[in-house]
Amino acid sequence: MSTSTLTPHGETITCRITDVRELSRDVLGVTLEGDPAAINHLPGQYLELALDDRTWVPFSIASHSRGDGVIELHIQHRPERQNSARLRELLTLSGELTVRLPGGESVLDSQSDRPLLLIAAGTGFAQMKAIVEAVLAEQPSRRVFIWWAAREHRDLYAEQLASDWAARFDNVHFHAVTELELDQPLLKGPRIAHYQGRIDDVLERALPSLSIEGEPVAANECDIYLSGSPGMVYACVDVLEAHGADPERLYSDVFAYAPRRPAS
Repeated sequence: MSTSTLTPHGETITCRITDVRELSRDVLGVTLEGDPAAINHLPGQYLELALDDRTWVPFSIASHSRGDGVIELHIQHRPERQNSARLRELLTLSGELTVRLPGGESVLDSQSDRPLLLIAAGTGFAQMKAIVEAVLAEQPSRRVFIWWAAREHRDLYAEQLASDWAARFDNVHFHAVTELELDQPLLKGPRIAHYQGRIDDVLERALPSLSIEGEPVAANECDIYLSGSPGMVYACVDVLEAHGADPERLYSDVFAYAPRRPAS
């Protein structure tokens, strides 16, 4: 979590904290509720949360807009970081948070029926969760390939949810990627696979086909969304473009806040 340097987006509103729960040892699931008319957002967008009058931190919205004024966030808690400690204090002691939204242009193209390739690291899964929820509600036959990277197994804090999607929906595939060996087997089910290594290296080995089973799907057929550090995102972009991915169908907030320098 870093302090936002982005231009302010949307409307500033006050939300009630209705739930704070541990999703893993260092990730909190936070549910906020506010004015439904002001909470509207598109799948893939983020909000900015006020720590004080001058400090705002961005978080991907982990739920698609249902019109009820409820928003879900996945917040990584790192005690050694001042902003993280301050936010934990606000969540513990305050019943309200000030946010502004929506922000971000890495949003689901609901007019497209191309397969979706969703690549996330860590809590970048939050953005992909909102996109998947929207697709399952509005485009239930659209093919979805979720690639979620983490350092170790227990960092896949929503493994059960992603596995349930793959088990329930024939069009959803879940690829889990961990840098370390699994400490226990991945949840069993159809269209679920595990790989060990760095996400860009794993993608390189897996391509050209993204399917775990069924009809092969190539990167150049997909709309691709990426969420993670700039280094992770651009490493994956290089692999994907080398395998024919259309640069016009690649989406990430990284492209806005950490653009690549043109080659000299």
